[in-house]
This record gives sequence, C-alpha cells and structure tokens, in this order.
Amino acid sequence: MPTSYAPMPVRNLETMIALRATLRALAGCVLLLPFVCQPAKGFPTAQAHTKHGNMLRTDVLVYGATPAGIAAAISAGRCGHDVILVEPTGRIGGMTTNGLSHADFRTFEGLSGTYLELCRRVHTHYVDTYGPDSPQARDCVRGVFAEPKVNLHVFQAMLDETPSVRVRDGLRLESVELTAGNTDDAVRIAAGEFSGNESSLRVAASVYIDATYEGDLMAAAGVPYRVGREGRSDYGESLAPESADGAVQGYNFRLIVTRDQDNRVPPERPPGYRREDYLAVLPLLAEEKIATVFCDQQGGIYKAHLPALPNAKHDVNDVSRGLVRLSLPDANDAWPDGDAAARRRIFAEHLRHNVGLLYFLQHDDEVPDHVRREARAWGWCRDEFTENGHLPEQLYVREARRMEGQYVFTEHDTRCAADDARGALQRDAIAIGDYALNCHGTGHEGPRYGGRHTGEFYRAAAPYPIPYGVIVPKNVRNLLVPVAVSASHVGFCALRLEPIWASLGQASGFAASIAIETDEPVQDVSVAHLQQRIRDAGGALIYTSDVLPDSPDFAAVQWWGCLGGLHGLSPRLKTPGQRGERLFSQYFAAYPGHAVELDRPLDEALQRRWLDLVATADIPKEAVSSAETRGEFIRQAFQHACTQARQPCRP
Repeated sequence: MPTSYAPMPVRNLETMIALRATLRALAGCVLLLPFVCQPAKGFPTAQAHTKHGNMLRTDVLVYGATPAGIAAAISAGRCGHDVILVEPTGRIGGMTTNGLSHADFRTFEGLSGTYLELCRRVHTHYVDTYGPDSPQARDCVRGVFAEPKVNLHVFQAMLDETPSVRVRDGLRLESVELTAGNTDDAVRIAAGEFSGNESSLRVAASVYIDATYEGDLMAAAGVPYRVGREGRSDYGESLAPESADGAVQGYNFRLIVTRDQDNRVPPERPPGYRREDYLAVLPLLAEEKIATVFCDQQGGIYKAHLPALPNAKHDVNDVSRGLVRLSLPDANDAWPDGDAAARRRIFAEHLRHNVGLLYFLQHDDEVPDHVRREARAWGWCRDEFTENGHLPEQLYVREARRMEGQYVFTEHDTRCAADDARGALQRDAIAIGDYALNCHGTGHEGPRYGGRHTGEFYRAAAPYPIPYGVIVPKNVRNLLVPVAVSASHVGFCALRLEPIWASLGQASGFAASIAIETDEPVQDVSVAHLQQRIRDAGGALIYTSDVLPDSPDFAAVQWWGCLGGLHGLSPRLKTPGQRGERLFSQYFAAYPGHAVELDRPLDEALQRRWLDLVATADIPKEAVSSAETRGEFIRQAFQHACTQARQPCRP
C-alpha cells in the first residue's frame, strides 16, 4: 500500500493562541487572450523571483495548488506579476486531480472564468487525443468530466503557459513572519517559511493567498477563524443547530474505480486492516437492506457516479443518507486544528474504512457470494495515481477552518430577493454559485453500519452572487483567503464546491494584482476595478441563462447586473430556487427566471426603473435615450460608463 499523506499543520494550537495574543497586544472559459495589467508607475515590484540571501522575493505567494490556488496564480501571472505557487503535496490540482472528477455544479450556464477554461481545454484534449466523435470526447460532456490524470495534465499546461508562475511542490508551511501595519490593529505578512523532505524555502511577497482547504496560512498569520457550527441564534439560520458545537462536515476519499479488466487493479488490504471492524455490515447484507455494493444514487455503499468518466472510469463518493457511509463525521473534527500526528491518524482511519470495507466485501467468506462477485468486478484504475498505489493522495476535506472576514456569508445570502426569481443582490460580487446548501453530515448516531448521520441537509437555492468581503481578512493587510472563506457553517455549505472556489481564487489573483499596482492593502482594493478584470477574463458576477461568457454582451450584462439592473425582470417563482429540467444525474437546464432577453423591447415601466438606475451611476439619461430594446439600453449605458472611467469596453 502507498504511504499515506497528511498535510503538516503550520503551527500547533498553543503557538496559534500565543500568536493571537500578540496580535491583540498590537491592536491594543472562455479561452481569452491574456491581458497585461501594468503595475502603477513608480511602485516597486519584486523582480522575477529574486533571491536575497536565503530569502526568495516575489510579487504574489500562493499557498495550496488547489483549483483556487491555480486560478489565483494564473490570474496574477497573466497580469504580469511574478508568482510562487507552493503546494504541500507532490500533486497539484487539489481534489480535482485527486478523484473529484464528477464536478459539483447544477447548470452549464453557471460555469465561467478559469474553471470554464479548464473544462474547455479538457474537451479539446479528448477531441485531439481520441477524435471528435470518440466515446471519450462524448463522455467528458463538454469537458466537465475528466480522468484525474487529464485534469492534472491540463492544469499543468495552463501553468506552463504562464511563465511568471513558478511551482514548488512537496513543501509545507512551517511559519510566517508578521510586521505591524500602518494602523494600530493591522498587520502584514513579511515572509513565509516552507520545508519538505529534501528542501526548504523562505519567501517574502507583496501579497499572500491562502488557497489551502484547511486555511493553514491564514491561521498561522493569526487571522480569527471558526471551526464547527454556529448556533441558530448566531445568524438566524434555519439549518443551523440550536447550539454551537465543534463539528465539521464528514470527509471521505474520492476513489476512482473501473470494471474494465484491462485497466483494473484489485484493492489490497490497507494498513491496520481488521476483519472485525466490518462484520456489522453482514446483517445489512443478509436482510437485503443494502441492495448493492456500488450504486449511482441510493441503495448501495459506494456511489459510482453516472455518467461514467471517459475510458470507463467512475468517481466514487459517499451515499447521502445511506445506511453505510464512506464519510466519518464523528472521526474528523480534530483535522482542522490538528497537528501532523492527528492528521496522519485521521487520514489512516479514513483509508482503512474506505478501502478496507471494499477489501472485506470482495474477500470475506461470510459475505454472500453474489455480493462478493459484484464487489470483485470493481477495482482501482491501473493508469491513475500510479505514484501512490492507484489511490488519491488527498482526503476530501469538505470543511475545516472558516475565516472571520469582512463579510460573513450565511444561509440568508442564498435566499431569493424579495418578489424576485433571483438571489439577493450583491453589488460587490466577485463570483457566483449555482449549487445548493449541501452538508453530508456533521455527526453520527447509532452503529457505524446501520446508524445515521446527523447534521445532514440538502436545500435547493437560486444562483447566488458572492461578495468580495468573504475572501478578505479584517486585520492582515496583504492576505486573501479564497477557500477557507468567511462564512457560517451553513453558508459555507453553499460555497465549498471546486468551480466556486476556482472563481474565488481567480478573483483573489486579480485583487492581489490590483493591491500591488496601487500600493494599497487588500481591504482597500477597488471592487469596481476588480470586477472589470474578472469580467474581462470571462468570470461571472451574476447568473444569466442567455448571455454567457462567449457573448460580446457578457461584460456589459455582468456590469449592469451588479448595479441591480437584472433584478425585477422575473417575479419570484412558486418554488424559490426552482431548477430547470433535469438533464442527467445532478445537472439541470438553466434556472428559470434568469434570462436577460436582450432583444426584448423596453416597456415603459422597465425603462423608467432603468433610467433611475443609470442616474445612480452618474450616467446621463441622454446616453441611453435612443435605446428601444433591453440590449441597446445596456450596451449604451455600459459604453458611457467605460468612457467615463477611461477603460476599454472589452467584449
């Protein structure tokens, strides 16, 4: 079996507590041509990864090569800044290259920015490799379903095409140095120190981005954070428990399996395997409470997602509300703040449970013959994770630390606006989500096999914009946090999806660039300027079903939506958060009530409302007086706004 990986925590709890005390004392795809964001004249930027003594200097340091971290590095790099991307494991891509290949989103219209670029490049890879009419090109479904090795290949190509980004893997954060900021309660990160088995690295950057799932850099910098659930009275959330606790969502592995005999590797007995740990599953099989070992939705133990991935592979996940679960929410609460030994122990326990159970079902004589035959038909993929015994290197950490930042995203931010099909307006939006409030459980009652998870919920929501404040700390002036974001437990359950994290990562890369160019702390970055860069890169700030990143009107519509122009076009639906027609599995046609209908004539009521709105943006009514359709009005208003700002109106 492979040697299991557990990330090294940056500091033990006592050190973090001491650091906080110190701080209190101080306080008393579109595939667009990359555009270059020129640094402000006279502002000193780091030269390309220059080394001063044992210190490496750069513009932006990104810790964690998750999809968010890669998006952050690429967006900052495309703005002409030098970036060092540090990954604690030996494999970039986070969960997207570690088994989470069945991407979590609801509609194709909700994909944009770097994540859409990834998907389109994946599709191109399968077309170029196997042909446009091949099963592989078909099964990748526009590039959203990819083998982990293909996601890895495409991410690596994207980084290779951004020469100002330098990747250093196998290095874990050991410590950070802080300096006082310009105000009594502000601090800055001066440097970070990283080490691995054979090397170490000390980096000083102008801006730091923590893109780890755990928020390790954030915690080391003394940023306040929460672990666990808030009580219902904290934010008035209906899905929150009555009282707060330290429980986080359950973790499991996203295994990649196949029934293809030519590519199938039989699972081996994991370290620490004990037959008695799995005997309690036998009565469930005998009583036929478990219908099958592998299933596509319910009734089994291992959820082998459909549709299958290219080359007859399946992404395996936890079966929601099942009698036998892969996730162990009663066993992973110590992970977020755990030291190295604690994380190794939790990792090993999940490995024994997820892998050992399948080994038991395939080999134990007391397992019914038909169950063993079905289980033995499945195995790991010979051509995946070849350096790690065909198993993912990372555990699926759904939730760990959550920053207490400038804006706390809660359940309320996923609700529809009053009398509107749309979610609540966020004028400083930097990304969108279109998934749901989704928690696989935070606790367990009863026996491991046959019991039930507690704290589990799944609630639909209309697409929701996400404001800049969720990635911005209150007190550290040169740090952005696009993964361990500022949210309640319930709110985080709507943000914890890789396409959303990638969008927040892209925004953080652009925000870091602006902070460097203007010589300002990240708290003072112009959101309007940031939104312009996100739009220009094909990133969505508000959900639209009929004006997508390919459209020449995309930037204008996104700008208008952030002003509030798209709210009020469609009334509240009978069922808030109603989805379109189911396409397959968890994917749907576009959300109803979210079309802009650019060719639709302006009626008098809408024209009056929009004229009032342009006035708030200091756009004279004469600039839009000739508009007869919605599209003409938005285009004319946007053109005037760009002229005022002396910015090109990029399509």
